[in-house]
Amino acid sequence: MSTLCEKTIETVKASVPFLSENALKLTCHFYQRMFKENPEVKVFFNPAHQVSGSQQAALAGAVCSFAENIETPEKLAAAVELIGNKHASLGVKAEHYPVVGKHLLGAIDDLLDPAPPEILEAWGEAYGFLADVLIGREKELYKEMAWEGFKEFEVAQIVEESEVIRSFYLKAADGAEAPASKPGQYVTLRLPDGNGSTTMRNYSLSSHGCSELLRISVKRESPQHADQPQGYASNYLHDSVKAGDRLELGAPCGEFYLDVEAHEKSGIPVLLLSGGVGVTPMLAMLQASAGRTFPVTFVQGAMNAAQHAFSEEVAKLADANANVIKHVRYSAPAEGDMPDSEGLFDEAFLSEFITTETEVYFCGPKPMMAHVLGALESMGHPQEKVHYEFFGPAEELKKCPMH
Repeated sequence: MSTLCEKTIETVKASVPFLSENALKLTCHFYQRMFKENPEVKVFFNPAHQVSGSQQAALAGAVCSFAENIETPEKLAAAVELIGNKHASLGVKAEHYPVVGKHLLGAIDDLLDPAPPEILEAWGEAYGFLADVLIGREKELYKEMAWEGFKEFEVAQIVEESEVIRSFYLKAADGAEAPASKPGQYVTLRLPDGNGSTTMRNYSLSSHGCSELLRISVKRESPQHADQPQGYASNYLHDSVKAGDRLELGAPCGEFYLDVEAHEKSGIPVLLLSGGVGVTPMLAMLQASAGRTFPVTFVQGAMNAAQHAFSEEVAKLADANANVIKHVRYSAPAEGDMPDSEGLFDEAFLSEFITTETEVYFCGPKPMMAHVLGALESMGHPQEKVHYEFFGPAEELKKCPMH
């Protein structure tokens, strides 16, 4: 892998103050340019994140982070792993990178009107460096995946898990066994978008270890505000997909997973914490770790019993395995509900389940995740022992009002 020359590093770092003030303006213009001139790449982006502005904000944060850490690229390893897995799940290839690079440099040039040649040259070299790193990692991931691209699966069964969550059991249309996966990983669904094209979404596998079927569990997403559309993909799955239908799936992927064998050797305790539909990757982790020698605490949050999915499944696993403890917490219990506790996942509550050794894995709605992340930081829990999955631009968590 090539290295960056000192002049390039100095020039990029000198641009950090300008980027900090103008990064969002830059990325908004970048996406407008790219989608206008190369509309074929729009399929890789979630339209909802574009409408909300979160994708533009996330890229702005990533550009600034890269510029700030250009001398120490090893600090970007986690980001490279996250982006590499996301790109591999969507089918991003080496030939797509020049398109992005062209429009990123074009946006910089337009914003500076025009940019000095040394700025464009430095950022061109820096982008090429980062692209090479990502392309290299993605090539490795493609080799590890059960298949490249998309494969047909048949919907074998659909199960109502709660008022808003529905599970889809999927079997390979060619009769092959279900692909191996790591507990916590996701698959990508490619769905018709209603406009003659397709759209892609990632869904965590909510079960682990079955050689015949994959299971995804999808919450029907309703608009949070009157001017927002409902979630297209989730509502399509709930309203239009029936048993016997076929869906296109990408192979299991993702850097967020529980390394069961490592915990079996170390004996380090695990806390699996979830809110709402964020329970899905935690279920796969729970199934993979039930019956092992290391202790597992499964804490599930929901608004109330009507929205509490998989209660019987989790209870059976806890009852049957001595290494599993479960706890149910409702934030807005209805009359007659009987959770183990009520309230949010605040510091006082989390401290009951965490020691300095505990590896914490969590997933859920953005406000809940921001709240948990902030609580763990306030508690001084070691950062390397905090793991989470967030289907959206991760920078949103740090800007959420509850964090």
